Amino acid sequence: MTKFGVAGNSQSFYDEGHSSTIEAASWCFERGLDIFEYSFGKGINMTDETAGKIGREFKNFGIENSVHAPYYINFANPSRETIEKNFGYVVRSCQKLAAFNNGDRVVFHPATQGKMTREEAILTAKNNINELADVIVENHLADFKICIETMGKLAQIGTLEEVVYLCASAPFFYPCVDFGHLNARTQGSLKIASDYEDVVKYMLDNMDEYKVKNMHVHFSKIMYGPSGEIKHLTFADDVYGPEFAPLAEVFLKYDLCPTVICESSGTQAEDAMTMRRMYDAAKNK
Repeated sequence: MTKFGVAGNSQSFYDEGHSSTIEAASWCFERGLDIFEYSFGKGINMTDETAGKIGREFKNFGIENSVHAPYYINFANPSRETIEKNFGYVVRSCQKLAAFNNGDRVVFHPATQGKMTREEAILTAKNNINELADVIVENHLADFKICIETMGKLAQIGTLEEVVYLCASAPFFYPCVDFGHLNARTQGSLKIASDYEDVVKYMLDNMDEYKVKNMHVHFSKIMYGPSGEIKHLTFADDVYGPEFAPLAEVFLKYDLCPTVICESSGTQAEDAMTMRRMYDAAKNK
C-alpha cells in the first residue's frame, strides 16, 4: 500500500494552537495521513521514555513513524573519529525508532564531496557504508529499512546512480528518493511521466526489486540554481517543480508501494493530502 505522510509539523498545526508532537498524532489522523517522520536533524536528544510516549500515541491512531538521522552525517569525511561518530548517529537513530516501537524506516544523508575528487569521495563513502552495514548487524538493527537519500546540491554525494551504488552494501539499505532533490540537481529534468519512469527503470535495472517497490520517497517543490538546491517551496509554486501527478501515474504503472513523505516548507500536511488526492485520481482513471 502506498502511504502518505509528513516530515514534521505544518505551520497550520502551530497556528491552530498545538505545540507538542504528541498532539500531531490525532491531528494527522484527522487529515487521513499514514506516517509521520520525526527529524533528529540537529541532534538526538530525545529520551527513550518520550519516544515511547510519542510512538504509542501515533500507533493508537494507526499512523507509523519514521525518523531522519542527523543532517550532518558525512561518510566521505576523511577523519576516522568523525566516521565513528557517524556510525553512532545512525545506530542511535535506529535505537530511537525502536523506542518509538512504531515503524521501521530511518533516513540519512550519505556524504559531501569536500576537497576530494568525486571518485575519491564516492569510494570513501562506499567503504564506510560497507562498514556501517557491519555495525548495524552487530547492534541487532538489521530489521530496519535504512534509507540512503538522494541529495539536491551538486557538492553532495547523492545522485540517483550514487545512491543505488551505496544501497548495494546490504539488503537493509533502501533508497530514499527525494524527487525534489533530483529535480534540483538536474536543473528541472523531472517534468512528465516518462522522466519519472526513467528514474524507476534505472532502479529496477540496477537494484533489488523489493527495494524499489518499497522505496522511501521525499517529495516537495524546490528552488534551485547552478549549484542545485536552494530552498524548499510549497505546492503553490508554479516556477520550479517538480509536479507530483505524473509520478503518481508511474507508481501505479509499476505497481510500486512507496512511503511518500512530504517536505514542503510549512504546508507539508496540506500538500501530502493533495498528493493522496492525485494518487487516488490516477488510480481511479
